[in-house]
Amino acid sequence: MAFYDLSKADRITLVAKINGYLEKAVTGGRYKNCLRYFNDPDTYIRKTAYLAVGRLYIAKPELQAAVLKTLEQLLPHNSFYVRQTVVNAAGEIGKNDFEVVQSFFDNGLFDAHHAVRNAVIGSVKKMGEVNPEPVLQWAKQYLHHEDKEIRREICHGIELRGRKHPLDILPMLKELEFDKTARVRNTLVHVLGQIAYKKGCLAIVLAHLKTWKNPEVVAGALEEIIDVHDRYKDFAVLTQDEARTMVAAYFER
Repeated sequence: MAFYDLSKADRITLVAKINGYLEKAVTGGRYKNCLRYFNDPDTYIRKTAYLAVGRLYIAKPELQAAVLKTLEQLLPHNSFYVRQTVVNAAGEIGKNDFEVVQSFFDNGLFDAHHAVRNAVIGSVKKMGEVNPEPVLQWAKQYLHHEDKEIRREICHGIELRGRKHPLDILPMLKELEFDKTARVRNTLVHVLGQIAYKKGCLAIVLAHLKTWKNPEVVAGALEEIIDVHDRYKDFAVLTQDEARTMVAAYFER
């Protein structure tokens, strides 16, 4: 039975069971036992597993070495479910202690399966939001990687930090304005739009775009910014007309 087919009471019981089971597996050095939940086809079971491991690392410092060893042993597994769950668990740890899990992201970025690479993006988002300095420093080294997908994934991964602290990532995004790959530039435009509709961000984004030199990327970003204020009108701080007026004030459109 899938996780959300269970009643709320049964879900609580199952979460407690998974927490206890994984702690016992880590403590006893039986990393293969973790596969029971790390390799479950249910997304929410795997999520419960990686959250459990992340909490275990934070709550019990005496088990930190064992947690990391467990994840290291599971990372090469042939199941992408397992590798995805390992990366997500590392992301939970990296919110507080990025340096000890950096290698998981160095590996995950180049994983053959998109689900694992997506787990890297998601983890960079959540880590960058609360532990930005080491995460963004790590991300910078891949901004100009020869693989276009790596550049695109890094661009996407730093997005969440920009929604509250746009100036932390706008200089990094600017480095991609002349990227030769349309897919990377499209992601760049998307990320700029996702930042711009958040509270207090539009003016900062527009002022920064004034310093950019690629007119096609800037034009695409402005179109996206105006459009996103309609697509996300229930969440945007400004109306689309207000956003359009502000864009015109900066760019005399």
